[in-house]
Amino acid sequence: MHDPVPRLPSLLEAVLSVGTDLELRATLQHIVDAAAELTEARYAALDMTDPGRDGLTGIRTAERPEPPEPPEPPESTESPKPPELPELPELVVPIHVDDEVFGDLRLAGKRDGPFTDEDEQLVRVLATQAGIAIGNARLYETARQRERWIEGAAAVTTALLSGESAADALMTVAERARRLAEASAGVILQPTEDGGMEIVTASTLDDPGDIVGVVIEPGSPVLEQLLGGEPVFIDDTATDPRMTTRVRHRFGPSMMLPLQAGGRLLGTLALPRRRGGRPYTAVERLLATQFASQAALALVHAEAQHSRERLAVYEDRDRIARDLHDLVVQRLFATGMMLESTQRRSAGTGDTDKDVHAMLGHAVDELQSTVQEVRTAIFALQQPPADAPTTFRGKVLREAAGAGAVLGFQPSTRFIGAVENRLAEPVAGRLLTALRRALTAASRRAGASRVEITVDVTAPLPDGRPGVRLTVFDDGGAGNGHAEGGGAEGGAGTTVTWQSPL
Repeated sequence: MHDPVPRLPSLLEAVLSVGTDLELRATLQHIVDAAAELTEARYAALDMTDPGRDGLTGIRTAERPEPPEPPEPPESTESPKPPELPELPELVVPIHVDDEVFGDLRLAGKRDGPFTDEDEQLVRVLATQAGIAIGNARLYETARQRERWIEGAAAVTTALLSGESAADALMTVAERARRLAEASAGVILQPTEDGGMEIVTASTLDDPGDIVGVVIEPGSPVLEQLLGGEPVFIDDTATDPRMTTRVRHRFGPSMMLPLQAGGRLLGTLALPRRRGGRPYTAVERLLATQFASQAALALVHAEAQHSRERLAVYEDRDRIARDLHDLVVQRLFATGMMLESTQRRSAGTGDTDKDVHAMLGHAVDELQSTVQEVRTAIFALQQPPADAPTTFRGKVLREAAGAGAVLGFQPSTRFIGAVENRLAEPVAGRLLTALRRALTAASRRAGASRVEITVDVTAPLPDGRPGVRLTVFDDGGAGNGHAEGGGAEGGAGTTVTWQSPL
């Protein structure tokens, strides 16, 4: 037997080495390597009692060495019998973590003979320290996983409340969950009218086109649990008899988690791994279930926020309608009174035909202006609330609405001519840039209570070429306008003119 004193430094070094890393797999590898070096074993392995708990398989140093070949038997006339290979001696020491057997540390192939009692004592001391190191690594791994899932849930909540559409919101949940779970796919299923469930969103490393649209038909054994809002955990999707979809052969371990909030089932979040992938641990199942609950709550809040935003749009439309009534109806009423007055004066005072013609011309201009206001208001009311404007008119109205939020009142907007047909890029882009600058300047002038925007595609340029003219007037402090191929003047307010060839 070796003198134990010279081996104490090696034992101390081995004990210290197993606690140098907080990552569980690295810790287990340190334990196996230290045991092999301490006992001079050619082979060392750590076989875990419950590999699924930590999502790890056995840890080894190297391949198991073959026992030495027996000597060749002497020549004989009889048929030789196959030699029986001796069993390789092993040293097996259990590792306990929190009064539970974590696994067995197996050593074999000692270089200078069989294992001794001293070897066993040294390995048992190492196993005691290993149990403490494994417990610490487990705690660290659990804390790190929990932090990752919490950060993921917070990121999903922030993204969903930023105004995403319903389809984008579901994709955000599926994509983030897939990454957190290290899954092959993140899938969202929703109930169908006939009582089944259909995959409506899928996030995969490959093309998800053949996954979206897959249906779990009514009568599937797993469907009752999913529609009841219960989580379902599957060890192997490809072979589990409860799974009936045509894509089940691709996947192995899977979690199917309810997206449920306030007693309302929004759908199911499925997180399958590839065939042969490591099983989900109990910690991963718990954290993923909590993530699904948080994501469902965020989806409900995002839906409520979207509804509030739509309500705000409808309220703004009511305001537009009131403005339309207050402005347009009053202008029409005033124009009617003007025409009536003109008629009376023409009949009773003998005004010349020229005066009457001028007044009637002014009245006609007012009516044309009113028609433009009505058309603009109607177009604004027809814009889809949740969609960004894609037409030129819509983009101009959006710029006006943005300026209105700063000014405190809505600018008046007029379009003269077929702006959608005659105005194309890049002229439209330059016009919008000029409009944005003019509105910004108007918002900075004190005393502005009225802003008028006019886009005219019927106004020719000074050289006779067809062109487009943008005019932005505000009644704030007087200033100088700017122009492209045109001019502007100041006066009782500020007028900015921009024009360009079509």
